[in-house]
Amino acid sequence: MPNTLPPTQDTIADSDKNAAERHNALRQASDPDTPADTLINLSKSNDELIRGAVAFNKSTPDEALDALLNEKNAHVLSCLRKRGIRTKPLFIKANRVIGNNLILRNVNTEDAAFILELRIDANKSKHISKTSSDLQQQVTWLKKYAQDDSQIYFIIQNKNLENVGTVRLYDQKEDSFCWGSWIIKDGSPSNFSIESALIVYHYSFWLGFNNAHFDVRKGNASVWKFHERFGATRIGESSDDYFYSITYDAISKSLEKYSRFLPNGISIETSA
Repeated sequence: MPNTLPPTQDTIADSDKNAAERHNALRQASDPDTPADTLINLSKSNDELIRGAVAFNKSTPDEALDALLNEKNAHVLSCLRKRGIRTKPLFIKANRVIGNNLILRNVNTEDAAFILELRIDANKSKHISKTSSDLQQQVTWLKKYAQDDSQIYFIIQNKNLENVGTVRLYDQKEDSFCWGSWIIKDGSPSNFSIESALIVYHYSFWLGFNNAHFDVRKGNASVWKFHERFGATRIGESSDDYFYSITYDAISKSLEKYSRFLPNGISIETSA
């Protein structure tokens, strides 16, 4: 039988001591009367909640804020933004971004077959870049993606956790991002397109982006008309594509205009 001896009194005491120390550190990190030197030390904690509390504390000195601004931790950056501090936009891969009827889940290698099914569909492939039908190539690409911090690739799911589409954020240019690989499975409810777009823009604001840019095939009229209704401006074209940009103000107006599709905004689940 496995060893299932109960914890000793010393172990319990150590656990209680650690919990008390963490509670005290969180209290100090949140207290505007905490001395600057203490806040600087707490900003170096390994605990993201403590660093986040320091980031949100209006008494935190610039020395600590400068260090926190260079972080890639989603919670800490979110706390800085809640204070109104502008942070450098970063692609942070959330485990899940939860909307009203949809969930955007970070892709993994087990999604290869579903992604391939969408991308080689005879009708949908007319308007996206060509993809090999080799499943192993798709698996290999997804393995590389897991180590790639220059893009975010989501599977779109309904509330029953059934896969209904994909969407990708990539090509960061200062505070603008590109999004594409936006494919919704045939037979999905019509509101899935607008809600998935709203989730993307809400999430991009959370990441620190203020603008977006993208291209759409000229033949994909339903999509480029959707973007134009949403507030995107056509800024150029090639033989095959229209090029668009959309500003923070235009995005914000559309988030408000179509808020009935996402009445409670989004919630974000990260791994760190």
